[in-house]
Amino acid sequence: MRQYTVAVVGATGAVGQTMLNMLEERNFPVGTLVPLASSRSAGRQIGFKDQALTIQEARPEAFDGVDLALFSAGTDISRRLAPEAVKRGAVVVDNSNAFRMEAEVPLVVPEVNPEAVRNHQGLIANPNCSTIQMLVALKPLHDHAQIKRVVVSTYQAVSGTGLEAIAELHDQSQRLLAGEKVEPKVYPYQIAFNVLPHIDTFDDTGYTLEEWKMVRETQKVMGPGIAVTATTVRVPVSYGHSEAVNIETKHKLSPETAREILKSAPGVLVFDDPSHLKYPLPTLAAGRDEVFVGRIREDFSIANGLNLWIVADNVRKGAALNGVQIAELLIQDGLL
Repeated sequence: MRQYTVAVVGATGAVGQTMLNMLEERNFPVGTLVPLASSRSAGRQIGFKDQALTIQEARPEAFDGVDLALFSAGTDISRRLAPEAVKRGAVVVDNSNAFRMEAEVPLVVPEVNPEAVRNHQGLIANPNCSTIQMLVALKPLHDHAQIKRVVVSTYQAVSGTGLEAIAELHDQSQRLLAGEKVEPKVYPYQIAFNVLPHIDTFDDTGYTLEEWKMVRETQKVMGPGIAVTATTVRVPVSYGHSEAVNIETKHKLSPETAREILKSAPGVLVFDDPSHLKYPLPTLAAGRDEVFVGRIREDFSIANGLNLWIVADNVRKGAALNGVQIAELLIQDGLL
C-alpha cells in the first residue's frame, strides 16, 4: 500500500493531538508525519507511533512534498495557509469555519454524504462538531421519512473551545469548592457550575455564529429543503456534546421504527432504555467514536414529530475522526 506524507496543522491542540491518535489507531498509511504548529511550539517534541518528532512552524514552505494536510488551528490560520498547501500539491481537510460555506468546497460527513469528496479541488471542509453528530443520527431517518424541520438545543463541552478552556473549568471548579473567587478568562463568565447560552459571536438577529453554523451546514450537507433552528449552550463538561433534537417529518416515523433504522446506521449506537435509566451521557461517549442516540420518543404536539437525545465525543467524531475518515475516503476513491 502506498504511504503518504501527512501534515497535521495545530498538532499541539486538543483536536490536533487527537488527530495524531486517530491516524495511529486506524493504521492510516502515514509514511512521513509532519507536525506543524505556531512558532511558540516549534522545536518541541511530539510522539507519533514509536517516533519522537520535532514540531515545525506552520508556514507555506512546510507543505512542500505533503500529500495530505489536516488542519485544526483556527479560521485565520486556515485562511492563510490552506491555499498555500493546496498550491504545493496537498489535499487539505480543514476543521475550521474558514471554507465551509464556499460553494466549490465540499462539506463532508462520511456517513452522510461521502460522494461529495469527489468534487474537491484540493480543499475539503469538516462541518462544525455539533452539526456532525446531529447529521450522523438524522440522515438515516431523513432517508426513510424525509425531515422537514429540525429544532435543536445543544449542551456543548468546553473542549470545543480548546485545552485552555478545559484547564479553566478544572481550575474554577477547584477554587469554588475551596470557597475561593474565580476570574473568568476564556469565557465571559464563570463556566464552573454554570451554563452559558452563548457560543461564538452574536449577530444582529440575536443568534450566534455557532447557531447559524448548524443551520447552514445542515442545509449544505443534507439539502436546502430542511428548516433548522438552533440554540447552542456551553456547559461545564470536559468532553462530549449533548443535543436535544426535535424533528418533524413528511412521513410518519414511530419511535420503534426510528430505533430499528438507527441500529443499523453507520457510526450510530442506540442507547435507549428509559425503564432502566439507559440513555446517552457525555461520560459514556467520551473517548468513543460512535454517535450515541437515546430518549427516542414521539412528539405528541404535531402529527409527525420525534424527539431524540444525541451525544458524541466532540473532539473525536466531532472533529479529528471525521477528518481522518474523509482522508480514508479520498484513498478509497483514488483521490489522494
